[in-house]
Formats: sequence, structure tokens, C-alpha cells
Amino acid sequence: MPTYELSEHFRRDYARLTPAQRAAFQRAVHALVTDLRTRRFRKSLRIHRLPPSPLWSMTWAPNGRATFRLGVKPDTHEPHVVWWRIGGHEIYR
Repeated sequence: MPTYELSEHFRRDYARLTPAQRAAFQRAVHALVTDLRTRRFRKSLRIHRLPPSPLWSMTWAPNGRATFRLGVKPDTHEPHVVWWRIGGHEIYR
């Protein structure tokens, strides 16, 4: 089972989302967890690296983006996600 952490930026950003936005994000996270198990990202999430940073980006709504770091938990060898930012395109600035 993939594990996760939340950055302080993410916590603040998430608190500003509407209930509908939170629900849309949770649906996308469910899909991401499934994809991490199969090690293939579905195209609808539009997951891609943000070079030169170690961050990845995921689309969860038409103007909904989340950035995260992806790694492996050493003790379990399971995927580990550190959620960095969430919101619209402004999170890339």
C-alpha cells in the first residue's frame, strides 16, 4: 500500500479548496494509488515530471493541479508520495 506525507504548503492549499474540489482530488488520489500499484499512470491524470525539480504534477480537475515527490519507503519498498502543493495553475509559480 503506498504511503504519503503532506507538506505544510499542501495543508494550507488544501484548506482553501471547496468541498467539491476536495472530492475531485480524492477521486484522483484513488486512481493514483491504483496506478502506483500497477506502475502505470493513466493518461487522464496527466502525470509528468517538472524538471529540473524532483517534483511531479498531477491533474485532478480542469484547473486542478497537485505537485508531489515520488519515492520508495526503504523499509517496505512501497511507493511513498510527499504531496507538495495543490490548487490551480498558480501552484507552479
